[in-house]
Parts: sequence; C-alpha cells; structure tokens
Amino acid sequence: MTNKKIQSGNVILHIVMFFLALIWLYPYAWLFLASVKPSAEIYTRFLPTKFTLEHFRFILESAERMNRPFIRAFFISLFVSVTVTVCVIITSAIISFALSKYRFKARDGIFNFIIFQMVFPGFMFTIPLYILMRNMHLLNSLAALIVPFIMSGWGIFMMTQSFRGTPNDYIEAAKIDGAGDLFIIFRIMLPLNNSVMAIVGLFTFIGVWDNFMWPLIVIQDYYKMPLSVLLASFNHEYGAYIGPVMAGSVIQTLPMVLIFIIFRKAFLQGISMSLK
Repeated sequence: MTNKKIQSGNVILHIVMFFLALIWLYPYAWLFLASVKPSAEIYTRFLPTKFTLEHFRFILESAERMNRPFIRAFFISLFVSVTVTVCVIITSAIISFALSKYRFKARDGIFNFIIFQMVFPGFMFTIPLYILMRNMHLLNSLAALIVPFIMSGWGIFMMTQSFRGTPNDYIEAAKIDGAGDLFIIFRIMLPLNNSVMAIVGLFTFIGVWDNFMWPLIVIQDYYKMPLSVLLASFNHEYGAYIGPVMAGSVIQTLPMVLIFIIFRKAFLQGISMSLK
C-alpha cells in the first residue's frame, strides 16, 4: 500500500513538473515562432500558417541603413566573450596554483578575501570601474568591455579547490625533470582538472555574452556595441518592428542554446559542484 502511494506521488510530481516546464519553455517557443511568422500573425496566432525568414532578412539588409550593424555586433560579442573567457582561465589557473600549492604568510588571507568579495553584488563596483576606465581613457572602446573582467574571484575559488585535490607527486616529478611553474600549470594542472576548467570557461562565456548593463554604460558608438546592447537600442527606437526584434533576440539566444546542448554535462556538473 505504501509503495503504491509513493508511486502515485511520483506520478503526480512528474506531471506537475512537466506542466511547469511547459510554462517555462513557452516564452522561448513564442519568441522563436514570432521570428519566423508573417508580421500579421505575430499577435493573432501561436502557430504560423507559413514560415518565413523575412524578419532575419530585414535585419541583415536594413541594419546598415538604420545604423544598427547586427552582424558586426554579433562578432564583437563573440570576440569579447572568447577573450575574457581565455583571460579568466589563464589568470585563475596561475593564481589558483599559487594559493593551492605554495605556502606563504598571506595565502589564507588572500583566499578569504576572494571569498568575501564574492558576497557583494557586481553592481556595487560599477561606479569605481567606470571612473577607472575613464582615467585610463578606455571608455567607448572594446578594452572597456574586456579589462575589468580578465580576473574572476569565482574562477579562482573553483580552480583553487580543484587544484588542492591534485597530488603533489605530479608537481615534484615535473620539477625533477626541470619543468617551470608555467609548464606545470598549463601542461599538468589544467589537463588534470579539465572539468573545472570547462565549467569556469562556460559560465564565464555565458556571463559575458549576456552582460548588458556594463556595455550600456561604457559604449556609445553603435559600431562598437555588443549584440545585447544593440538589440536594446533597436527595440527602443524601432519597437514597432516586432518581427525583426524577435529575430534579433533569437540570434542573441542561439549561441547559448548551442553551448547548452553541446556542453550540458559540464553545466550539470558545475551546478552540482557549486552546491557542494
């Protein structure tokens, strides 16, 4: 009797979760379908009578005339996201190696400070970072999108915890063969901890790709804006073109969907490690 109650409870739970998943997926389904519907059917039908790519063609053909270079913005977002991700992996690996494998007086204090600064929300540092970028004459440049984010406290924390679990025998054997610290970090430590490296890289890339507030503050030139900010400016000035706005949103979302599909195991592993 008890087993039947448990099974019935599991069935009800799965049904509820299924309907909650449908509710969560509905906005994304509507977004995609709106981007391939004729303009007259966007608000009148959920499923289109025919599929069309006219909204995507509008973005590609009319972008320059409207001073909205979407393709250029896409590649700017890609360049900035990849550059920041590579920099975060490199800096996190070097700092984490020092914090996990070297003993010095300030080691614990530095690590505790890294954990402490992770408590504060990022927007608290917006004004100091803006003043720093202004004093460095980097405003309205791609450097302003990259320099403030080349280090990540979360990345350092994750890699430090992982490096601490790597046996020192590998490091001692490499030093006997004459290997230096950089060789040990990039040829031994990172390959042995590639799952954590993938997690840090994936979440960093997603965070930079979706970043909106900081680029909106430091970039004024349409030809230097990442895709997220350019889409928002297009929506603000040409909101009546709802189809192209939805098409642009699909283009903005597509890389994240592809990354999730390809690296979903690393996503799930990263979530489980974060909860430990």
